[in-house]
Amino acid sequence: MPTLNPAVRIGHVHLKVADLDRALAFYCGVLGFEIQQRFGTQAAFISAGGYHHHIGLNTWESRGGTPPAPGTTGLYHTAILYPDRATLADALRRLVTAGIKIDGAADHGVSEAIYLRDPDQNGVELYRDRPQSEWPRTPNGELAMFSHPLDLDALLAEV
Repeated sequence: MPTLNPAVRIGHVHLKVADLDRALAFYCGVLGFEIQQRFGTQAAFISAGGYHHHIGLNTWESRGGTPPAPGTTGLYHTAILYPDRATLADALRRLVTAGIKIDGAADHGVSEAIYLRDPDQNGVELYRDRPQSEWPRTPNGELAMFSHPLDLDALLAEV
């Protein structure tokens, strides 16, 4: 089988939420996404930079619902890629200002990541990639990712 064209990307994520206004308060009010289109209390499409949508939010099958029980299958997290360390630092500042609980933060060698949950308990990763030339490699040239603690105070100093 031939490999996938390297230009292929994940285009957007569509999440089921219990309360659209609550989800918008988090994704737009805290993280800074912008509403591109809204369908009353049923759905909204949000993005950064005017793209048609990076995230779809809907209550079609989930209005007033509860998060999936632990131990069940489903989405582990949505990862939002920031263009650089300063922009990731600003995202951290927004979380701190809003009093959002952070589940963890890691330096993976290839990236720096902050982990949290949205109001519907969906996992969210906010991260930035390091340039490929800085990625850790074994002596054989294979990728050697790791999980070390990320210094959040040092990251905040980038703001």
